[in-house]
Formats: sequence, structure tokens, C-alpha cells
Amino acid sequence: MPLALRDLQAAFAAHLRGADHGGLAGEVVGDAIPAAARLRVHRHHVFETLGAALAMTFPTAQAVVGDDYFRGLTRAFIGGSLPEQPVLAEYGAAFPDFIEGHDAARRLPYLADVARLDWALNVAFHAPACGRLTAADLTSIPADALPSLRLALAPGTALLGSPYPVDRIWMASQPGAPAGTVDLTGEAHLLVLRRPDDAAFVALSAPEAAFVAGIARGLSLEGAAEAAGRVDAAIDLSTVFARLLGLGAFAAAQ
Repeated sequence: MPLALRDLQAAFAAHLRGADHGGLAGEVVGDAIPAAARLRVHRHHVFETLGAALAMTFPTAQAVVGDDYFRGLTRAFIGGSLPEQPVLAEYGAAFPDFIEGHDAARRLPYLADVARLDWALNVAFHAPACGRLTAADLTSIPADALPSLRLALAPGTALLGSPYPVDRIWMASQPGAPAGTVDLTGEAHLLVLRRPDDAAFVALSAPEAAFVAGIARGLSLEGAAEAAGRVDAAIDLSTVFARLLGLGAFAAAQ
């Protein structure tokens, strides 16, 4: 008896993930290539295409573990997480969390955060261009209204914190980087930003990161400043705010 359409779709999706369905081959019209072989071609194409997409999105993670190990990671991930959107640049958001729960995390506990940095750079690169808040934009706002001002981070801007120096790991993994070991002591607070034709990150101090995190949570400038002050009461908030404005971290006020 032929499979109902819903069952056929479910069986084909399961086959693409690596599970076989006994009746699926019988639903495929054969020609010079047997049905089972044609199904294997589809499965191979899915794993190869999605694996290549993940390699492009997570180049640093791939560089850290090597091509062969990364291929095994991606195959395990793809088997349980096929794309839900037709845009390959949007595929892989769950990959860092997958790595965190994988055996690789026991040997390389920083690998998931390296992948999170790769993903944040990917999101920033594909974020839409928009106006950025500048110091000149603030001149029209009364001084007594500034503390209550709420800002939004520019599209693609993200704050990444890690107990590992993922910025040093990232730099050491770039093509042409000098050979050597990476000192894995020290944490990282990174601000990922969209650039006109690229994406980049800059290192923040802990109070700077607390300030940005407050803005991201919807706090006013005053509230974000208080959050930063709890980390370091001696922080110069005017300098911090000026630096973030210069980096283009905030969306233009609407």
C-alpha cells in the first residue's frame, strides 16, 4: 500500500537524517539508477551541502579541531537538526549548543564559545545596514533627559562573554597566523559589530560589557551605568559611552 503523503515526507526526512525506512525505496520511481542508490545520493548531497555551509559559518571552530573531526561533528549535528529555513546563512544557530553537549567539549571546553563567536560574526555580516547613533545626534536632546534615554544596539551587534580568551584563540586560528600555543588563561568580553562590508569584534572590559548588557536588556543610560558601576565603581562612563558611539554600537534614534 502506498505511503500517505505525510508519511512519505516523514520517511524521506528521516532518511536524509540517516535513518532508513523499509518502504521508502518502493515509493521511488526507478530508472537506470536503482531507487536505493538514488536515495543514498540525496542523503549524501544533504550532508555534504550542509557540512560545507557549516564549515563556512564556523571556520574558527573547524581550524581548532581540524577538518576530519569537524566533519564528524557536523554530520552528527545535521542528523538531528535539518534546516528550517531555505537560507543556508541562517543555518547553524544551534551548533554551538550542540558542541557544548558533545564529547568534544570535555577535551576542548572553549570550543562551544569559539563557535558562538563564529556565529555572532556570521549574524553581524548578514545583518541589514542601518544608521548608527553619533555624538551629533545627542546634541538635540536636553542634558537632563539623557539619563533616561533608552538606546538599541545596531542590527548585528552582539555581546559575547566567555571564561576563555576566545579572541586570542580566534586570532591564532586565522590563516597566516604565527605558529605557537595560545595562553588559555583569562576571560573575554567581546562586542561583535557589523561593518560596511564585513564583521568584526572588539574586546571590552568587564564594566564596559556590563554597560552594553544593560542597554541590550532595555535599561536606560542611567540604569546601564549603574550596572557598570557595580562591576567597577571607578569606571569613566563618559569615556565608555564615547568609545561605544565611535564603534557604531547603537542604532540611530528613531
